Amino acid sequence: MLHLGSVLARHARGPRADRRAIDFEGTQLTWRELVARVHRAANALTDLGLAKGDAVALVLPNGLELVELYWAAAVTGIVVVPLSPLLRGPGLVTLLRDSGARALIADADLAPVLAEIRSELSQITDARWLSTPAWNALVSAARAEAPLVELCADDPYNIIYSSGTTGLPKGIVHTHAIRATYCTTFAAAFRMTPESVVMHAGSLVFNGALVTFFPAFWLGARYILAKKFDAGAFLSAIARERVTHVMTVPSQLAAILDHPACTRDTLASLEMLCSVGAPLPREHKERLREVAPRALYELYGLTEGFITILDRDDYAAKIESVGTPTYFNEMRIVGEGGRDLPPREVGEIVGRGAMLMPGYHARPDATAQAIVDGWLHTGDLGYVDEDGFLYLVDRKKDLIISGGVNVYPRDIEEVIAQHPAVREVAVFGAPHAKWGEAPVAAVLLKADARVTADELRAWANARVAARYQQLHEVTILDDFPRNSAGKTLKRALREPYWADRGTKI
Repeated sequence: MLHLGSVLARHARGPRADRRAIDFEGTQLTWRELVARVHRAANALTDLGLAKGDAVALVLPNGLELVELYWAAAVTGIVVVPLSPLLRGPGLVTLLRDSGARALIADADLAPVLAEIRSELSQITDARWLSTPAWNALVSAARAEAPLVELCADDPYNIIYSSGTTGLPKGIVHTHAIRATYCTTFAAAFRMTPESVVMHAGSLVFNGALVTFFPAFWLGARYILAKKFDAGAFLSAIARERVTHVMTVPSQLAAILDHPACTRDTLASLEMLCSVGAPLPREHKERLREVAPRALYELYGLTEGFITILDRDDYAAKIESVGTPTYFNEMRIVGEGGRDLPPREVGEIVGRGAMLMPGYHARPDATAQAIVDGWLHTGDLGYVDEDGFLYLVDRKKDLIISGGVNVYPRDIEEVIAQHPAVREVAVFGAPHAKWGEAPVAAVLLKADARVTADELRAWANARVAARYQQLHEVTILDDFPRNSAGKTLKRALREPYWADRGTKI
């Protein structure tokens, strides 16, 4: 049957069993060692009284526990619910309740945070409320034999909560078949092999991390997991370990490009350097092509299940594109009334394929809004060229309407990103007495940059293509509000401007 439960076991047999499987902060495990630990973790879950279909919430930072629990869920049919360790208070309570989690495994450092909410979660008994020391003790005492559970392709594997960039997070359900498709589709798309060395330094609870996680383990490639992202350590590890494949988000790439160790020699081993999570400014793409000319990919997609990839061989000719749909995916650009639009005409991106979620957890209303006649409506605006390559314009919710004219923030961001002092930029709409809305830019500066907000505003306004794109305000920040994946939360940037208006937030 098509399920994830047997993926690791095949690597623990024969000559491959003693090859290195995973590295984490100095700890190295072979496939034989990793599979034994996964089986113990699987039996520990069932020893808690959890069974196929029950949900277990994981509030864990990057670490071996998280990796082992992902695969223990695959073996047992228990549904894994990864949650960011940055969640606090009501936000965490809401997701734990919504998921229906019957057990919680959390990092020991979060004990004070969890103590404040424990009384609000009667669905989780004391015996199933575990810190990492208690969990590791259970795993050590558990059996090492593989549990026997009947699984099938349509069994749910996980509930991944959306980033909440546009509102309350929704639980996205993925089945074993969908995650098996991740294994095969992304391995092929990124030219990954059993000899690849795959590294990840972002949060492993972010769905974008699983785009390389699942194919790496399916193939039996070596997987290096960092506890957290640090540009210097990241670059050093690539050179030292001869890393071939890495997945990043634009904020990480901005920090990498700003680091003196970012050179062709440092990145020479890379066969795939992929950006995911938000559009990558052309300025960054051009600079990355200088240091990793044969490794660049860009991925556009939704956790709900639609993906396009700009392949490294197409990068030079289609640098402003985000590529074409992956294998077994279809795409349309639709206008009002759902009519298909011709090339070069902007409309909503809709897609369908083998990765499409069965729905949002316990939200048939939201599912019906997102999936119409089998097509996922992304809420993103874009167009295709005559060759079928997709070009992103912006999110519908980020669109600025100034004096009745549609203003796309990304067009302005591309201009500001060219300033030599700018590391990152986010443009959004703020209230304006005359025009209704006007563009505002929040900016992060490069190290040691010296420029004022007024100077940046004047520089950008002299270069934008149209008068209605001119910035009303520029603000320089120390950092952006971000989710666990490092994605900028524009909603949080807009909020102070619109808080007393009762709209647009």
